[in-house]
Amino acid sequence: MDRLAPTRARTFAGPAADASTATGRRYRATMFLAVATCVLVPAYTIRWHLGPLPTTILENAILLTFAAFVLESIRESARPIWQTRVTVPALVFLIAGAISVFVAPDHRAAAGLYRAYFVEPIGFGLVLVNAVTTPRRALLIAVGLALGSVVAGLANSAVVVNALLHHAYDVVQTPPVVIYNTANAVALYLVPLVAFAGAVMLHWPGRIERTVAGAFVAVGVVCVLLSFSRGGYLALAAVAIGLALSHRVRWLLLGAGVVAAAGLLIVPVLRRRIETEINFSDPHNTLVGRSHLWDAALQMLRDHPIFGAGLSGFATAIAPYWNATHPDRFTYPHNIVLNFWTETGLLGVVAFAAILGATFARAWRGWRNSDVYWRTVHLGVLLALLAVVVHGLVDVPYFKNDLSLEFWALLSLTFAVGAGSLSSAHAAAATQTSSPSKTAAP
Repeated sequence: MDRLAPTRARTFAGPAADASTATGRRYRATMFLAVATCVLVPAYTIRWHLGPLPTTILENAILLTFAAFVLESIRESARPIWQTRVTVPALVFLIAGAISVFVAPDHRAAAGLYRAYFVEPIGFGLVLVNAVTTPRRALLIAVGLALGSVVAGLANSAVVVNALLHHAYDVVQTPPVVIYNTANAVALYLVPLVAFAGAVMLHWPGRIERTVAGAFVAVGVVCVLLSFSRGGYLALAAVAIGLALSHRVRWLLLGAGVVAAAGLLIVPVLRRRIETEINFSDPHNTLVGRSHLWDAALQMLRDHPIFGAGLSGFATAIAPYWNATHPDRFTYPHNIVLNFWTETGLLGVVAFAAILGATFARAWRGWRNSDVYWRTVHLGVLLALLAVVVHGLVDVPYFKNDLSLEFWALLSLTFAVGAGSLSSAHAAAATQTSSPSKTAAP
């Protein structure tokens, strides 16, 4: 499928590599802080108060990154680029979120979520659109996200393995956790990064990068398996199929994937976990519970069809429609469409769908038409968003501090200045302040 890759690689590594030196010097402090922020994403669980305002390590890292971006833009006389194909949908999404703050029963809680899930991650994405001027920088952002996810994933896996070894955990029950509140959160954060790393492993020209990406994929898959997240397994399968189809030896990779999946089903704890989902009479079957939750959410939305429940309002709004004796109290309906409908109303659903559509279209064009380095980045973003959508069929893949920032960070890579996603006029303005060449370098 990639017959032009050798030619592209030679072209990319020649004069363009020298011509991009100036581009690589732009926003150096911003990039350093952005990568550090990505590493610290799971640390959003560390919270404190500045006076009356709650804050987190992640929030402070985002603010420092944005401050560095503003200062470097002024120092370098660089005009920030903000107009991409995703700009209008993102602005509409911000408006939908702002409306939902006023719709919500608790305005203070809703304002905090709006700041954490909308303003800060979208602002961080804007910074990356400008600062990611080369594919190497795009890779650094992914590495930062991966490092943080490995720490969280391995810590959670260690707790699960310890419980299994001491026969303290029945795999049909909710797994033990550390750092995050649920094991599903590990898979929600890890699988998009496994998707991105898988693209690097199969398509990036450099051997070292492919090896490191392959090691992360191996560790990430193990951590996802030990999260016992059925939605994570489904998303992982979708990513594996997408990766196989992207390669010229797709049939060999698909066959290997089938063999690997069959081998995993031999493992007793994994087989038992999956069997609960295909046995609808099993009391631990989560799909049955999800269907009841979705039905209750739809009943609630019939009474609040335009604005939904508002940010943080689902638990309160669903109460009259939900079984009062049910042991679980959900804060979201655990379906990507219903999540956005209840939290941000119909306007938010339309805006988020437009964001996904614009990003999928841009990433697909980039995968088909870009040079060998950037096309790998575009494929990684494409498959990461596929993981978000597939896992979102049965879970909440956006409304958390880490997931919203991960979403906008990965999305920004496909719209970055260096990726050639801007209009010709804006791209020319960006390159005039950075480099005399139109070609990026790793």
